[in-house]
Amino acid sequence: MASSSPSLRYPRIARLLLPADFSALRNAGKRLSCRYFYCEYRLTSAATARLGMAVSRRVSKRAVERNRIRRQIRESFRLQRARLLGCDVLVVARTLATEQANCLLRDELNLLWSRLSMLNSVAQNEARTTPAALNDAGLTGTMRHRS
Repeated sequence: MASSSPSLRYPRIARLLLPADFSALRNAGKRLSCRYFYCEYRLTSAATARLGMAVSRRVSKRAVERNRIRRQIRESFRLQRARLLGCDVLVVARTLATEQANCLLRDELNLLWSRLSMLNSVAQNEARTTPAALNDAGLTGTMRHRS
């Protein structure tokens, strides 16, 4: 069996596992939504993105359907994880997701990941140019050049 590239794996460090992680995300997270899913995300200083999933019995009473949706979320995240550096993401499925084909779910998730990566890159650029970041670099608060 051929081993996959390290960037395409879905290791344990790429998962939200602890209840404290989920509650921190729920309390301080922002929200993006689309037709079949919505996600809560929080930007972090971590080197990798982490994923949590919520596909409840309210979405479908059949475990087969819930597991199919989870597999689509997990596989889509695994392929896009390299673009989503430094964020925790909780993807929540909506009831409409059970009625859709896998290709539609993947397209919707790809849209969600691209929106999230765009927001992530904008936030990282803003963090680099904030006055606090300039002060951390040892620069003074004045515009005058001191020699």
